[in-house]
Amino acid sequence: MFSRDVGIDLGTANVLIYVKGRGIVLDEPSVVAIDKNTNRVLGVGEVARKMVGRTPGNIVAIRPLKDGVIADFETTEAMLKYFLDKIDVRGLIGKPRILICTPTNITTVEQKAIREAAQKSGAKQVFLEEEPKVAAVGAGMDIIQPYGNMVIDIGGGTTDVAVLSLGDIVTASSIKVAGDKFDQDILAYIKQKYKLLIGERTSEDIKVQVATVFPGARNEEMDIRGRDMVSGLPKNITVRSAEIEEALRESIYSVVLTAKSVLEKTPPELSADIIDRGIILTGGGALLHGIDQLLSEELKVPVHIADDPMTCVARGTGLMLEHIDRLPAAR
Repeated sequence: MFSRDVGIDLGTANVLIYVKGRGIVLDEPSVVAIDKNTNRVLGVGEVARKMVGRTPGNIVAIRPLKDGVIADFETTEAMLKYFLDKIDVRGLIGKPRILICTPTNITTVEQKAIREAAQKSGAKQVFLEEEPKVAAVGAGMDIIQPYGNMVIDIGGGTTDVAVLSLGDIVTASSIKVAGDKFDQDILAYIKQKYKLLIGERTSEDIKVQVATVFPGARNEEMDIRGRDMVSGLPKNITVRSAEIEEALRESIYSVVLTAKSVLEKTPPELSADIIDRGIILTGGGALLHGIDQLLSEELKVPVHIADDPMTCVARGTGLMLEHIDRLPAAR
């Protein structure tokens, strides 16, 4: 039996890899550190992430995926090859069959780039599946039945919204507003309001520790450090939850509008099912404080956060690998 079947959640922020029979074997940031002078890869994943914003001029930390698609082909290939070598799936049996998840509205050119990167990094066969479908499976939704299921998958680069029934997507939309954009919003807000420059990691810490998107739902504060734009010197300030809600408001509303537009295009029978069954939130963005409350209030539908939303897509690939022979191979 072919046991080298691999599922990859090739995310803008993180790469998760599921190996059939072993479960999730890797969860690392999608970052590669490269020496510009020699073009040599110095670190991949967590090692490279620790270098972000802290490297000398000749070393750059690259995130080769942007908005859920490949922005830097060679670096993506090097990253995939490194991760596949690390988890050791290419032993004596040969090259693995790989199932990769993609956003719903990527172009055929972008699909081809993902396929080629996987093939060059050592895949025998490549299968592509749409991310919200895989996320729904990983969240435990029974998408095979003739009922409406709705999933909102908020990743690092994209937010994918889809209604599924009879094993496939009925209506879907994808926007390039997700975790990375939220980080940038916070960074820009701090810069504008306090004339303070902070790094991406600080911005992400603020998002996790004090942010909320539902007004009044959280009242935390956090001391942060950065560089004063006026004096050029290090400076400390305190940020509060209410400020971060304001910083994120516009981007979060884009997510709400996308979910509304998908619901408006959904056949009435399936809409009735969604009211009964609710909407499932997956992806790292599902952990954003108050997102379930806000969506529930705006969409007038119950909204539930999936168990361990960060790994839903990876776990979904695992379940789909059980039936990989039924999937159409990517040509």
